[in-house]
Amino acid sequence: MTEICVLKTDELADGEKRLCEVDDKLVLVFRIAEQFFCIDDICTHDGGTLADGEHEGYEIACPRHGARFDIRTGKPLSMPATQPTKVYECRVDGDQVMITI
Repeated sequence: MTEICVLKTDELADGEKRLCEVDDKLVLVFRIAEQFFCIDDICTHDGGTLADGEHEGYEIACPRHGARFDIRTGKPLSMPATQPTKVYECRVDGDQVMITI
């Protein structure tokens, strides 16, 4: 496992998300209630991107078919998704947001 800095804490306001590329993989980083979360940018229903999906609180919806995921756990919250999307451990080190890949 490798720990990588994906962005600086001041680059993401509370309630925002950011698409980041890490080792040829796209991940979404969220800042919610001053905590950071990171998931794969993949809807497990059909492999589509989640980056353009609407998010509210700890949920993001796939823009293609509406499947919703919990950004804390990756767990699918609605059909048509039945499998979780991958979640990465996040931590703040000074002003850097680090994820473990």
